[in-house]
Amino acid sequence: MHREVGERGRRPEHPDRPGSGYCGRGCHHPHLHCIVPGGGLSSDDTRWVACRPGFFLPVRALSRRFRELFLARLQAAFTAGELRFSGALAALAEPGGFAQRLDALRMGEWVVFAKRPFAGPEQVLAYLSRYTHRVALANSRLTRLGDGQVDFTWKDYRHQGKTKVMTLAADEFIRRFLLHAVPDGFHRIRHIGFLANSHRTAKLALCRALLATPAPDLPTPEGYRDRTRRLTGRALDVCPDCGGTMQDRRPLPPRSQPHGPYWCDSS
Repeated sequence: MHREVGERGRRPEHPDRPGSGYCGRGCHHPHLHCIVPGGGLSSDDTRWVACRPGFFLPVRALSRRFRELFLARLQAAFTAGELRFSGALAALAEPGGFAQRLDALRMGEWVVFAKRPFAGPEQVLAYLSRYTHRVALANSRLTRLGDGQVDFTWKDYRHQGKTKVMTLAADEFIRRFLLHAVPDGFHRIRHIGFLANSHRTAKLALCRALLATPAPDLPTPEGYRDRTRRLTGRALDVCPDCGGTMQDRRPLPPRSQPHGPYWCDSS
């Protein structure tokens, strides 16, 4: 975006909500949510380079640049034999058919949607933080298992978020569920730029110094019960059956280590 600013933010990947990689029905449409700062450090780390007030980036230029890079990487993957086509897409395995499809994709305008959040950046961060570490489908959404089928609830956001029930064959349900499994070596959230793990503390301190912004107060330490309640809305000290408050009785004794197999040295 800015050649001088080699900084980016964080990228949560593959959460389970519509518009975030997997819809409530388990359909596969992977993409990224990128949190990008409105500026960054200069290449020599001596000043902060900010966006113009009220302007983030030209969406049409971003659209065409993304199209160029995406199709170039797609062509490289095809040339290296990394793509597999089957069923209705089998014709794309031929170089001519694949080139024709890329030509058609180059002709259209790719949509980039950029809009100021209704409730400000804090609401966006809170929204993303709530589900980036959730599992693909909570047990509470499973309503029935029987006759080789699985019933589960999902929200239809095209009809005011109405809760509906979907029935899938067990093997199809498992197939969709496993689409959520992160491949080996793939990180669900990546921090890059001045938030990269290798220099985050130093870079953030430099950013605050250049912006004359004081460091935020450290949050009050919270226990695992309070943290679970805040992140999930579920209280660990409330009985899921009767709703009563559970009482601490005594700590569980440490589990003894299993003994290894007996070996007799007959030498």
